[in-house]
Amino acid sequence: MAASDGGGLFGRVSLPERKWLLETLRDETVGGILLLISAAIALIWANSSWGDVYQTISDTVVGYAPWHLNLTLSQWAADGLLAIFFFVAGIELRYEFQRGTLANPRKAAVPIAAAIGGMAVPAIIYAIVNTTQPAGEPIGWGIPMATDIAFALAVLAVVGRSLPIALRAFLLSLAVVDDLGAILVIAIFYSHGFNATAFAISVGLICLYGLLQWLRVKGWPLYLVIAVTAWGFMHASGIHATVAGVAVGLLTRVVPDPGEEESPGERAEHVVRPISAGFAVPAFAFFAAGVDLRGTDVVATATTPIAIGVILGLVLGKPIGVIGTAWLMARFTRASLSSSIRWRDVLTVGLLAGIGFTVSLLISELAFPTDAFLLNSAKLSVLLASLISAVVAGIALLTRNRYYAQLQSEEEQDDDGDGVPDVYQGHGDAG
Repeated sequence: MAASDGGGLFGRVSLPERKWLLETLRDETVGGILLLISAAIALIWANSSWGDVYQTISDTVVGYAPWHLNLTLSQWAADGLLAIFFFVAGIELRYEFQRGTLANPRKAAVPIAAAIGGMAVPAIIYAIVNTTQPAGEPIGWGIPMATDIAFALAVLAVVGRSLPIALRAFLLSLAVVDDLGAILVIAIFYSHGFNATAFAISVGLICLYGLLQWLRVKGWPLYLVIAVTAWGFMHASGIHATVAGVAVGLLTRVVPDPGEEESPGERAEHVVRPISAGFAVPAFAFFAAGVDLRGTDVVATATTPIAIGVILGLVLGKPIGVIGTAWLMARFTRASLSSSIRWRDVLTVGLLAGIGFTVSLLISELAFPTDAFLLNSAKLSVLLASLISAVVAGIALLTRNRYYAQLQSEEEQDDDGDGVPDVYQGHGDAG
């Protein structure tokens, strides 16, 4: 059997992108495992005899009131720590568009379209369920749109370590485009009490950040002060503060200048990604996943139109949207799959994309901030849908693992011991 070739959809990625992807995916995998541990601890604690202690910790207010920063710890996790996560997502997205899978318009068309389809179909399914039922709540349509790359990679670490790097790149591309879509949805549809002055100041600071990057001004403390201040004014504006995080990430330069070993974006990512994956996202999961089901009719909570819409959206809508749109784009562009990839493999990625978790939990909190029952219903459905998607994707991976392992062995073969896989020797994609 020939190793995965570089031609067609989901063919071999370039050597520099392969190195970046492997490092990125390794960090996110560790973060995903920590995320699952944090969520499990929160869920168990919230439903134990010490559940009131968990709630007291979540509701503890910390911060400076005159600056509108007197937030609960759970709000700090959602507004503050997730801004770090979205900053990294912004850098990832810019890297993908300038140096990665999305840099080539022809190659970018399919993953971008698949990501859009993977957001649209779940939202449509949720909206249909909740607009046709008397007790439906259409406002939660954004909940099933997102993909949690860390959780998905944790699943791969357990049952799919040999998934071809090209499909991992596709999953990462889906996730980062999803993140951008989610932040736009949050900014437009889930923000409250708009303050134009604070927003203008935040935008001005973000533009200043971008200008300094363009002028090649050095000094990370300066950029840190600008970014944090922009975050503060964005929060005060009523727009969700994570918008500032992704905007600053998108404006961080990712292409090194002549003489630079690494771009500012790469250096920032090396420093910030471990903080995001190892602390920020697990801490958010700890505060968001603690759904208190004590004294609750779990069946009733899990069968509301909200819950049904979220579960159907993530478990069915995500894979249908991803593979359906990817297939239509391939037909439209007359592109063929790489010789080593089958559409069932693309479907597996779509199943993994049904793991919503982090951003889905965030949008749940924004959609139902005052109704505990609806919020618990939304959160419980996100947990159930993510678990179902993980199990189904895991089964799909297990049926192909022997084939994937053979592909991986051929892709990583290095007979001359120079540290570069033999499949890249003498090829243009090694550069």
